[in-house]
Amino acid sequence: MADVANKYPEKRRRKVLRRMTNASTCDLCRETAPANFRRNDDGGHSYVYKQPTSPEEEALCKEAMEGCPVEAIGNDGA
Repeated sequence: MADVANKYPEKRRRKVLRRMTNASTCDLCRETAPANFRRNDDGGHSYVYKQPTSPEEEALCKEAMEGCPVEAIGNDGA
């Protein structure tokens, strides 16, 4: 599970999803839930762009979190 103390500077306060600095550049999260994850091209990492706002987005974000090869996506459970 992602370590909340280890996060990127563009992170805003998030209630549910968080993306941490051990993120790889595999693009899985952005491919799985493109409405919720974006890429920081300067830093070469992905981050949570927006929290899920529908059951469909929640399911896709959960799929991205479970499929993350480096466990860089966390869920605060809120």
